[in-house]
Amino acid sequence: MLINCVAYQDGVKLADLSVEEISDYLGRPDCFVWVALRDTTEAELEKMQEEFGLHDLAIEDARHGHQRPKIEEYGDTLFVAMHLVEVVDSEMAVGEVSIFVGRNFVLSIRNRSSLHFLGVRERCEREPELLRLGAGFVLYALMDAVVDRYFPVIDDLESQLETIEERLFDKGTSLKNIEQLYELKRKVVVLKHAVMPLMETTGKLFGGRVPPVCATTQEYFRDVYDHLTRINATIEAMRDTITTAILVCQSTVSIEQNEVNKRLAAWAGIFAVATAFVGVWGMNFEHMPELKLEYGYPLALALIAATCGVLYYRFKKSGWL
Repeated sequence: MLINCVAYQDGVKLADLSVEEISDYLGRPDCFVWVALRDTTEAELEKMQEEFGLHDLAIEDARHGHQRPKIEEYGDTLFVAMHLVEVVDSEMAVGEVSIFVGRNFVLSIRNRSSLHFLGVRERCEREPELLRLGAGFVLYALMDAVVDRYFPVIDDLESQLETIEERLFDKGTSLKNIEQLYELKRKVVVLKHAVMPLMETTGKLFGGRVPPVCATTQEYFRDVYDHLTRINATIEAMRDTITTAILVCQSTVSIEQNEVNKRLAAWAGIFAVATAFVGVWGMNFEHMPELKLEYGYPLALALIAATCGVLYYRFKKSGWL
């Protein structure tokens, strides 16, 4: 589905175009075309490949989707694949955006995501002195928008982690906390898979041999790299915290089980003493002196109760009950 198709020259919008008019503007000096598509069909991809002369392998990646974040060069054309991550109903939704950048064109294809880039286009049009830098600046603006949208996801994950940490030592919640921590760890890994490969490849755009389309915008891509570095550091810190929290929960479970075992052992000791007394007096020997006592039965019960009471007091005082 075509979202918009616009031609720019010297940082100023020239016109909204139809797909058939793209080739007419590509030949103009200092002019570039910016096309945005969403959930493209096979026919649309073939048409874009014909208009911009895109490499077959790059088109295949865009067609199949589910790519690892990457930046690849095909001649004078740059192909960028990034993950669009958002939180929908407490679940992580992962979409994808594929961007083709040439000397005089930018083509973005968004798939499986409700996130849009209308604000990016408006931002670029408000800054004609930067838009004059051409397709390289548009690529920076799109990448910057994708990376900036990782920050709210990070904030949401950190809030979930803080909520779990607050009840980490509440009795009876350890198993539930472990389950939620593992679920949170899974979400963090999803975000890491979006950030880490992109951070590794973004270095190609500002250091060493830079693609020609990015030659005038290297400092902007360095800013994107800095943001990715910050996000990756936060992710690593969260993973360490989650791992520590899981260990704490496991230790808490062990402590709670030990408390239960101590209570059971204490009660078993008390009943063992009572059983021992009853077992002795329950033996049927004729010459047992206790058998002739008038108050032998109540005295036996009193002795058993007193002994059990002393044991209960000692176990209670030592924290076993």
